[in-house]
Amino acid sequence: MKKIGVLFGRERSFPEAFIERVNSKNIKGITAEAVHIDKVVQGEPSGYAVIIDRISQDVPFYRAYLKNAALTGTAVINNPFWWSADEKFFNNCLATKIDVPVPKTVILPSKELPVDTTEQSFANLAFPLDWNGIINYIGFPAYMKPFAGGGWKNVYKIKDMDDLFRKHGETGELVMMLQEEIIFDEYYRCYCIGGKHVRIMPYEPRNPHHLRYAADFKPDKERHALMEDIVLRINKYLGYDFNTVELALRDGVPYAIDFCNPAPDAEVTSVGQENFDWVVETAANFAIERAEQQDDKKDNLTWGEYVKRSAGKKKLY
Repeated sequence: MKKIGVLFGRERSFPEAFIERVNSKNIKGITAEAVHIDKVVQGEPSGYAVIIDRISQDVPFYRAYLKNAALTGTAVINNPFWWSADEKFFNNCLATKIDVPVPKTVILPSKELPVDTTEQSFANLAFPLDWNGIINYIGFPAYMKPFAGGGWKNVYKIKDMDDLFRKHGETGELVMMLQEEIIFDEYYRCYCIGGKHVRIMPYEPRNPHHLRYAADFKPDKERHALMEDIVLRINKYLGYDFNTVELALRDGVPYAIDFCNPAPDAEVTSVGQENFDWVVETAANFAIERAEQQDDKKDNLTWGEYVKRSAGKKKLY
């Protein structure tokens, strides 16, 4: 019997519906359940053919558990090794190399010194930074947000230089990105599952959280195809099995705003019943597919084109 496990935290609607949907399909030799951990021994298998990870970004213990599981043959969705290394600024840099439009973006050093460092640790960093050059490139208004992490945490809208310095002073040891504001006509949040299944959802981030999927616009056929291509291209290079890409349309051009969401919101109360049903069904089918392909003696992780081409010393782009 091959087991598909879901590792989750406070979330309930998606994990429970996913488990129920997989089991309702009555696939011979495959079952789904919530992951159960009573001990983690180095080099010992987890007992799961597939694990869908919805929480390890917040729980380092779980991340270590998943890496051990992957090393012993589990197909972990998403790859815990790549997820540990990935962050939003790198993703923006990568996008510029694969012809995906992104906002103009720079990275800023943390306002406060990291623990166990002194000013001498930053001998290579100019002081002051070339603020004029940065602002001439980005412009105002702008957005400042952490270079890693998500969930709309520590996101600031910046109106001028004084505002930038004041708000940057609130960020402590966080490393921040400063990003051009994209004044958009339409905004879309796009699920991508298995690197091949895409659902493009109208999304209005200016609405209250529970109404963000209640948008009154939709793309035409040509725009839909363009956005789908961008979503697939991004996930092909990053190698995520389960991700969302946020696209802001300005003058008809889709700009990738946020595309590192490997545990994306799938709560029925926020995404709505129709989107929720699509995610549950598509994730269930993909997890079953991965379980059927899983081999205890092989690496069953998904690796993106960036890593594969780098390892193979092929031209990246």
